[in-house]
Amino acid sequence: MSLSVIQMTSQADVAGNLAAARRLLEQAAAGGARLAVLPENFAAMGCSDPQQLGRAEAEGQGPVLPWLKRTARDLRLWIVAGTVPLPPDDRPQDRPNACSLLIDEHGQRVARYDKVHLFDADVADSRQQYRESDTYGAGQRLVVADTPVGRLGMTVCYDLRFAELYMALRDAGAELISAPSAFTTVTGEAHWTTLIRCRAIETQCYVLAAAQVGTHPGGRVTYGHSSIVDPWGRLLCEQAAAETALLAERDVPEQAAIRQRMPVQRHRRFSVPCLITDCLE
Repeated sequence: MSLSVIQMTSQADVAGNLAAARRLLEQAAAGGARLAVLPENFAAMGCSDPQQLGRAEAEGQGPVLPWLKRTARDLRLWIVAGTVPLPPDDRPQDRPNACSLLIDEHGQRVARYDKVHLFDADVADSRQQYRESDTYGAGQRLVVADTPVGRLGMTVCYDLRFAELYMALRDAGAELISAPSAFTTVTGEAHWTTLIRCRAIETQCYVLAAAQVGTHPGGRVTYGHSSIVDPWGRLLCEQAAAETALLAERDVPEQAAIRQRMPVQRHRRFSVPCLITDCLE
């Protein structure tokens, strides 16, 4: 039940980013990982025209989706592909959503999660403002899918601040939750570790938090500290600053014991209405 999270310093050069991601995924596979999570914007950070990139990918003319399928097959590895800009499946002319894709070891797309919460915030860094909704559309549904390492709920970055989403994923049977991210240094220093540990404790799930780190185009600086957190809130592994492939094991009996000893799901007195959960494509 080996899990991996990948930490990258992605730039605008798609080919260079894919080469770096391949090298890190090879390390994860060599370490025994069955599932690896790439960070948000792994293929292009600071892309000048996400809509053009997304449309090319949707029309089969882009490099990212074929690379994902080939890499998953070559390495016999399930991959959570951080985020890729893609238009909605049913509206190919719309602006893109930030999509996290689950690819199986045969190179087939198993699930697609379109980021629900968009990062529109003022931050005390050199950029001052982030307005993700100027570029991306928002998703409308939650996604849980079965994998060889457990039932996976899918989230992205800013979603970490919305506990009700994570509880809905737990309601849908999630045992692990992916959180590919690109937290700013300011917000990361303040909240990153607290958030990923809280989401793990509340849901009694493993949280697979794959992050961007360092300096990117446009002056954006990201926090790093990719981590895997267990259902008791323990950091099983963490990397502050370097590009890396982190590995940890899912302990299935221990997770079951945690949930049995403290059955918080059964004790909950309030439920939050949520979006439709899409279990599998």
